Amino acid sequence: MKKFLGLIAVLTLMVSCSDDTINDSDFVAGGTFTNSNIRVVQIDTMNVETYTMKFDSLVTSQATRMLIGRYVDPVFGTVKSSSYAELLPYSYTIDSEAEYDSIAFFLKYDDYYYNDTLKSNTIHIKELSEILYPEDGSNFYNTSEVAYSEDDLGSITYTPRPLETDSLYIKLSDDLGQGIFEQLQQKDITNTEEFKNYFPGITFQPGEDDDGSIVGFDYSTSVMRMYYSISEENSRVQYAIDFAINTSSSPIPFFNKMSVVETNEYLTTLTDKEVVINSSDSDNQSFVQSGIGYTTKIEFSNLKTLFDIEGQGTLLNAVLKIKPVLGSYSDELALRDNLSVYIVDTNNNITNQLLGTDGAAVQATLNLDNQEFNDIYYEIPLTTYIEGILTTDRDAEYAIILLPENYNSTVDRFVLMGKEGADEGVKLELTYAIYDEDE
Repeated sequence: MKKFLGLIAVLTLMVSCSDDTINDSDFVAGGTFTNSNIRVVQIDTMNVETYTMKFDSLVTSQATRMLIGRYVDPVFGTVKSSSYAELLPYSYTIDSEAEYDSIAFFLKYDDYYYNDTLKSNTIHIKELSEILYPEDGSNFYNTSEVAYSEDDLGSITYTPRPLETDSLYIKLSDDLGQGIFEQLQQKDITNTEEFKNYFPGITFQPGEDDDGSIVGFDYSTSVMRMYYSISEENSRVQYAIDFAINTSSSPIPFFNKMSVVETNEYLTTLTDKEVVINSSDSDNQSFVQSGIGYTTKIEFSNLKTLFDIEGQGTLLNAVLKIKPVLGSYSDELALRDNLSVYIVDTNNNITNQLLGTDGAAVQATLNLDNQEFNDIYYEIPLTTYIEGILTTDRDAEYAIILLPENYNSTVDRFVLMGKEGADEGVKLELTYAIYDEDE
């Protein structure tokens, strides 16, 4: 505490006491403030503790894309994602004169990918052996289990081109196609429930030995398409029925299952969301991985020591800076421009997304201004959050966490620095105005 107050005293002497040091846009000063001697100080010695925790599960039936693939991460281990979907036909009617031709699945890229797309991926399409309905009656999660047949309906080995407009074409079993065709043509299936009972859905599984990438596909334009033809007077005319992924029913019969195995020694200790590991116990690192549920938790343990500074004080600005570990990222394992910030309670449950004074969501923004000097960090504006702590009960517990945007629809990962060492990786910078009332 003496060291902290000594630093405050030095900084106070280094700044001007004139009104010119105060930016009118930062705060509105009352009469007491303007009639006082004002000292503006920069404080960066507040204690910041960073931890890694892992959510028990994430809702992925509300994901924005299909995620399919597998790769081996040098830090996190083997990361895998597969998709499960219920399909429904656009029509339950086929002409009695029609003849079956073929069936295939078209997977449409949606521009998202993670890791090395120069390596080939494999996708196996398999039939579900049970109807897609969540155990809790509401949602599927990244940990949900649904049984499926081991036999392939179809498969493809491909080199991803996620930014192209073409779709992947995967030929499916004619036994499947012929069976569905006959059921529809003979009117044995005429509605949704009958179709689901006959064909519960499909799963897209990555190759067991793949080490390439996880690729996003657009579930709204990806379809199973069955072709058939009808003989006309001088030719045969081809027709098709599309079977779309059902994301409109409630509960939604679609989800991505994401998992990681052979993870590093620190992450294996995180058995549920109430277990945390301090960055000081994990090689001065904390971890974030969307889709899987790893997140960095941040606490500020001595903010209330600001009250020990003589005089009245006003917080003008608060910014948290946190650095990614050098060498932990690459062109394949890329850093994203932004991370989302959420508030968690004492049981590590998310209460809400952190908002700024303008009502917009607060984000951690990647600062690359000094990239040539390897000075890269995420910058988080926390003025509103810190003010909230300073104006509430002194013993209240607060924490924020960092998660990638669309964390239930991506597998982005980050390794962040802790506070240990000469090159401090996480720092809270406060701009604080102190004034004394005139007697």
